[in-house]
Amino acid sequence: MSRNHDPQNRTSRRAPRGDRRLRGSSYEEPSRRRASFLERMRVPLLFVAALAVLAVGKLLWLTVIDGPRLAAKAEANRTNTVTLQAKRGTIYDRNGNVLAMSAECRTLYCDPKQVSDAHAAAQVLAEQLGGTAQDYLSALTQDTTFVYLKKKVDTSVADEVVAALSKAGVTGVYELPDMKRVYPYGAVAGQILGVVGADGDGLTGLELQYNDILSGVDGERTMEMGRDGTPIAGGAYRETASQDGTDIVISLDIDVQEMAERQIVEGQETYKAESGHVIALDPSTGEILAACTTPLLDLTDTSEAATEALTLRSVTDSYEPGSVLKVVTTAVGIDSGSFTAETSFDVPASTQVGDDTVTDDDGRDYAMSMTPREIMRRSSNVGAVLMGRAIGTDAYQKGLASFGIGQATGIDYPGEVSGLVTAGPSFTVTNLGVMAFGQGLAIPTIQTARAVAAIANKGVLTTPHFLIYKGTEKVQWPEGTRACSPETAATVTDVMETVVTEGTAKNAAVDGYDVAAKTGTGEQADESGGYKSDSFLSSLVGFAPAKDPQVLVYVAFNGVPYHASVSAAPVFSAIMGEALLDMGVSPES
Repeated sequence: MSRNHDPQNRTSRRAPRGDRRLRGSSYEEPSRRRASFLERMRVPLLFVAALAVLAVGKLLWLTVIDGPRLAAKAEANRTNTVTLQAKRGTIYDRNGNVLAMSAECRTLYCDPKQVSDAHAAAQVLAEQLGGTAQDYLSALTQDTTFVYLKKKVDTSVADEVVAALSKAGVTGVYELPDMKRVYPYGAVAGQILGVVGADGDGLTGLELQYNDILSGVDGERTMEMGRDGTPIAGGAYRETASQDGTDIVISLDIDVQEMAERQIVEGQETYKAESGHVIALDPSTGEILAACTTPLLDLTDTSEAATEALTLRSVTDSYEPGSVLKVVTTAVGIDSGSFTAETSFDVPASTQVGDDTVTDDDGRDYAMSMTPREIMRRSSNVGAVLMGRAIGTDAYQKGLASFGIGQATGIDYPGEVSGLVTAGPSFTVTNLGVMAFGQGLAIPTIQTARAVAAIANKGVLTTPHFLIYKGTEKVQWPEGTRACSPETAATVTDVMETVVTEGTAKNAAVDGYDVAAKTGTGEQADESGGYKSDSFLSSLVGFAPAKDPQVLVYVAFNGVPYHASVSAAPVFSAIMGEALLDMGVSPES
């Protein structure tokens, strides 16, 4: 039998498929070697991958997130940005006289890290700017790159400082363009104008009141700097131009203001007053021609200014007005129909008001028949109490409110107060009695001036104010409310003329003009709740010409032992005469 047909032999010559796979060496051994290699490389590969992720993350951080900060830091290290201060608006008086303006100046600063000789620099600064070398040494040696040495230095002085430092071989001190306020009339009208701070913003007075109008918008300049801190000639820089502030025209007449300040300072010394007040205004518009309170403020040197000098106390402080308020009492009584100017009152020597006995200053010890005209002429306190009682509590309260007593006037000056005036259910017959002759309430003197100005203005209140023009735009002030009828105002004016021609205000007369006025000698409260002895607010308020009022003047001396007839009255006459002349009001005779 052929072997090719022997199944057994065929079987013995061929190994089974499974056996051949087990005996072969070309399948599983390479796979095991590859697996072993990957296991050994796993940790290094993970480490490399982690490094790659960190590197990419750092790159993203530097270019996307932290890049702008680093770029800005690098830019800051080679550039310097300075403020280009806007030119503050000019303040003019009603006649176009410049009262406050901005002028170019310089601010001196240093980079202490670039100052080559701090002691030499300090010596030069002391010689040129004043003070001692020690005053500047601490600034010159600070651990920083920018320190102010002196702001608002005149340009010529700053140039001399820089030249002197250069001559001494000192580096690291530089100058910046700046602006400062200049006052052509010196100290005049300081309280009205107000203080401007080192940053160029108004801090008091009209500079504060109208800061948004006057201030403008500062610009800036960014310059490329060299290693020594000086700008590189032709280097790159950016500039945003400043926008100058807006000019304003105010109602002051500088000549009347000068007269008012001179008179009030002399009067304070003469009459030994704690303080003095002057207000002069046009009663038909409310435009203030002059205003001041002592101590005055000198804007050319505020280093030793008293706190009281920084504000106009006619607006910010309250006082018991005294007998000038009898003008309002008379007007309210006549307007309410309670009496006429010729109604007869039986006025005793004294009368009881609450726990107090009210008498007249003339020492009268007998009863008299008096009309309101006579009560005003003599300034009778007892007579005023009787007029108040004739009016009644409700009508009197309503009348006070109609004249704006106890209400802010709306004057455009910072810090106005409303005063302290009892009203509503708390208002009693006792309140009525003392208020009728100007005691028992406290109001700023601008309120008193406004109330009497309503009499001059045919019974209509106005808003006392300073601003007339904002740039070329005429400012419109609101129309006032009516305090009393034109007929009542005319009657009270006639009564006030009698006070000047025959009564307590004779010293307030002005040659050539008919003047209507009223004196006031108000006692001032002390800390115990009583009144100070021989310490009065002696005041006088009046207007002229009486039949066509152009000017109202209020003068007061606080804390004086003198009555108004011999203190406030003559000062009123001097200021009124100047104001009528400056306003171009021709004499009547």
